[in-house]
Amino acid sequence: MKITSISTQKRDSNRVNISVDGKYRFSLDAYQVVELGIKVGQECDESEIVALEQEGQFGKIYSRALEYCLMRPHSAREVRDYLYRKSRPTRDKVGKLHPGVASEIIERVFEILKDKGYIDDSKFAHYWVENRSLAKGISRRKLIAELLNKGLDNMNIDQALAESERCDSEEIKKVIVKKRSKYPDDKKLMAYLVGLGFGYGEIIDAIEEYSNNLNI
Repeated sequence: MKITSISTQKRDSNRVNISVDGKYRFSLDAYQVVELGIKVGQECDESEIVALEQEGQFGKIYSRALEYCLMRPHSAREVRDYLYRKSRPTRDKVGKLHPGVASEIIERVFEILKDKGYIDDSKFAHYWVENRSLAKGISRRKLIAELLNKGLDNMNIDQALAESERCDSEEIKKVIVKKRSKYPDDKKLMAYLVGLGFGYGEIIDAIEEYSNNLNI
């Protein structure tokens, strides 16, 4: 068996198509061609071709997973869920079923992303705590629930909250400023704030302070 052509894909210039004995066989990321030393005229047996196909799958899923991680920080569970979806069979436009990515490749991608620091639950916890508190008020209780839902353990959650300057007494003021016009009745506003996880005493104090400031 011989590699007879290496050509850049039209839809993705970062991928190249590899033909074996005159027929398309698999694709690779462009950097993999150099990394793996693939050349036109190279002789390969079937096992070597299969190994190259697997490298092609790895390169494709790694690039996509890296893009996913670079969009914003993600927890380890979020990345695992993303990769799991890539391992599931899918159907194309004509209904043909295509197998998902092999579990060994999925695990390899996850471990490399983790080793390179793209997956770090401690960093993610700090990111989530700070960014969820910037413009839209959120209670400590709701933050904890969100982070637990994203697979973080109590140690990372507690550390992120301890190192943050956020506090519920300030967060609740943000919510009141945004939602007071929608809930002019104190009881309805209080019910809304309770639903967001704020404490009853904090709610009473914040509404009273807001009303007093309006009357100054």
